[in-house]
Amino acid sequence: MSTPLLIPCPYCNGLNRIPAERLGETPHCGRCKAVVLPAAPITLTQGNFASQLKGDLPLLVDVWASWCGPCRAFAPVFEQAATQLQGRCRLGKLDSEAAPQLAAQLAIRSIPSLLLFKGGAEAARLSGALSLPQLLGWLRQQGL
Repeated sequence: MSTPLLIPCPYCNGLNRIPAERLGETPHCGRCKAVVLPAAPITLTQGNFASQLKGDLPLLVDVWASWCGPCRAFAPVFEQAATQLQGRCRLGKLDSEAAPQLAAQLAIRSIPSLLLFKGGAEAARLSGALSLPQLLGWLRQQGL
């Protein structure tokens, strides 16, 4: 049996210990019973961002805005990536208009921007909309 991974719940932010071999079994939160690893990006806010950085699975953040054409074009690609990366990487969307302080804190200069966090720290960053093969290729380069 492997060492359990710590993974924050996307709904209540509670930390869950989940054995690595059970990541593909749709684990549920011990506190709120919600699915811990949904097959869709989670919504990140000023209030839950710090909690979602915790944990052992990488977090890929798409920083976007509703008025941004490339952001809207990239949204379906990010949704597809969430289903393909389920159990290997968590995906979250951060609306830069709804959380301007957090976007400034993250030094967002252009959107869409992708930020990859590992172990609570930023590991990589990329700006611009990508195709699904480009996104998955970039993540492979980052070790995912």
